[in-house]
Amino acid sequence: QLQLVESGGGLVQPGGSLRLSCAASGFTLDAYTIGWFRQAPGKEREGVSCITSRDGSTYYVDSVKGRFTISRDNTKNTVYLQMASLKPDDTGVYYCAASAQKFMCTDYGYWGQGTQVTVSS
Repeated sequence: QLQLVESGGGLVQPGGSLRLSCAASGFTLDAYTIGWFRQAPGKEREGVSCITSRDGSTYYVDSVKGRFTISRDNTKNTVYLQMASLKPDDTGVYYCAASAQKFMCTDYGYWGQGTQVTVSS
Protein backbone atom coordinates (compact mmCIF):
# COMPACT_ATOMS: atom_id res chain seq x y z
CA GLN A 1 0.00 0.00 0.00
CA LEU A 2 1.45 3.34 -1.08
CA GLN A 3 1.30 5.91 1.68
CA LEU A 4 2.66 9.38 2.42
CA VAL A 5 2.70 10.73 5.96
CA GLU A 6 3.47 14.36 6.78
CA SER A 7 4.72 15.55 10.15
CA GLY A 8 6.43 18.52 11.72
CA GLY A 9 3.67 21.09 11.66
CA GLY A 10 2.75 23.24 14.61
CA LEU A 11 2.37 26.73 15.99
CA VAL A 12 5.27 29.11 15.44
CA GLN A 13 5.78 32.83 15.85
CA PRO A 14 6.40 35.07 12.84
CA GLY A 15 10.04 34.87 11.87
CA GLY A 16 10.36 31.35 13.22
CA SER A 17 11.21 28.08 11.49
CA LEU A 18 9.74 24.63 11.04
CA ARG A 19 10.81 21.54 9.17
CA LEU A 20 8.11 19.41 7.63
CA SER A 21 8.71 15.77 6.79
CA CYS A 22 7.03 13.60 4.18
CA ALA A 23 7.72 9.93 4.80
CA ALA A 24 6.83 7.30 2.25
CA SER A 25 5.89 3.68 2.74
CA GLY A 26 5.17 1.08 0.14
CA PHE A 27 7.33 2.72 -2.52
CA THR A 28 10.73 4.33 -3.04
CA LEU A 29 10.38 8.06 -2.76
CA ASP A 30 13.25 8.99 -5.07
CA ALA A 31 11.50 7.26 -7.97
CA TYR A 32 8.80 9.93 -7.78
CA THR A 33 8.63 13.68 -8.11
CA ILE A 34 7.47 15.05 -4.77
CA GLY A 35 5.56 18.24 -4.25
CA TRP A 36 4.52 20.25 -1.22
CA PHE A 37 1.20 22.06 -1.28
CA ARG A 38 -0.69 24.18 1.21
CA GLN A 39 -4.25 25.27 1.73
CA ALA A 40 -5.28 28.18 3.90
CA PRO A 41 -8.83 28.53 5.22
CA GLY A 42 -11.11 29.84 2.50
CA LYS A 43 -8.41 29.65 -0.16
CA GLU A 44 -7.55 27.25 -2.91
CA ARG A 45 -4.73 24.80 -2.53
CA GLU A 46 -1.46 26.09 -3.97
CA GLY A 47 1.76 24.41 -4.93
CA VAL A 48 4.65 25.51 -2.73
CA SER A 49 7.64 23.51 -3.88
CA CYS A 50 8.68 20.33 -5.63
CA ILE A 51 11.72 18.18 -6.24
CA THR A 52 11.94 16.11 -9.41
CA SER A 53 12.74 12.44 -9.51
CA ARG A 54 15.26 12.25 -12.34
CA ASP A 55 17.72 15.00 -11.46
CA GLY A 56 16.57 16.48 -8.16
CA SER A 57 15.71 19.86 -9.64
CA THR A 58 13.81 22.04 -7.19
CA TYR A 59 11.09 24.61 -7.74
CA TYR A 60 9.41 27.13 -5.46
CA VAL A 61 6.45 29.44 -5.66
CA ASP A 62 7.62 33.06 -5.64
CA SER A 63 6.21 33.79 -2.20
CA VAL A 64 8.54 31.28 -0.50
CA LYS A 65 11.71 31.65 -2.56
CA GLY A 66 14.69 32.29 -0.34
CA ARG A 67 12.80 31.12 2.76
CA PHE A 68 11.85 27.49 2.08
CA THR A 69 14.12 24.64 1.05
CA ILE A 70 13.00 21.25 -0.21
CA SER A 71 15.32 18.27 0.10
CA ARG A 72 15.30 14.51 -0.11
CA ASP A 73 16.96 11.89 2.14
CA ASN A 74 16.90 8.65 0.22
CA THR A 75 18.25 6.66 3.16
CA LYS A 76 15.17 7.62 5.16
CA ASN A 77 12.77 7.59 2.21
CA THR A 78 11.72 11.07 3.29
CA VAL A 79 11.37 14.50 1.70
CA TYR A 80 11.69 17.60 3.84
CA LEU A 81 10.48 21.16 3.58
CA GLN A 82 12.61 23.47 5.69
CA MET A 83 10.70 26.68 6.32
CA ALA A 84 12.36 29.79 7.70
CA SER A 85 11.34 33.42 8.24
CA LEU A 86 7.75 32.27 8.50
CA LYS A 87 4.94 34.75 8.00
CA PRO A 88 1.27 34.64 9.00
CA ASP A 89 0.45 34.16 5.30
CA ASP A 90 2.27 30.82 5.45
CA THR A 91 -0.47 29.46 7.71
CA GLY A 92 -2.36 26.49 6.33
CA VAL A 93 -2.52 22.74 6.01
CA TYR A 94 0.56 21.46 4.23
CA TYR A 95 0.36 18.35 2.08
CA CYS A 96 2.96 16.34 0.27
CA ALA A 97 2.16 14.48 -2.92
CA ALA A 98 3.92 12.08 -5.27
CA SER A 99 3.93 12.02 -9.05
CA ALA A 100 5.29 9.39 -11.42
CA GLN A 101 6.56 12.21 -13.65
CA LYS A 102 10.36 12.26 -13.74
CA PHE A 103 11.00 15.85 -14.81
CA MET A 104 7.77 17.76 -14.24
CA CYS A 105 5.92 18.83 -11.13
CA THR A 106 2.51 17.67 -12.34
CA ASP A 107 0.05 14.76 -12.22
CA TYR A 108 0.23 13.97 -8.53
CA GLY A 109 -1.49 10.68 -7.82
CA TYR A 110 -0.68 10.09 -4.17
CA TRP A 111 -1.37 12.48 -1.32
CA GLY A 112 -0.70 12.59 2.37
CA GLN A 113 -3.22 13.58 5.02
CA GLY A 114 -1.66 16.97 5.73
CA THR A 115 -0.08 18.73 8.68
CA GLN A 116 -1.21 22.05 10.13
CA VAL A 117 1.16 25.01 10.19
CA THR A 118 0.05 28.09 12.10
CA VAL A 119 2.17 31.24 12.13
CA SER A 120 0.92 33.60 14.78
CA SER A 121 2.12 35.70 17.68
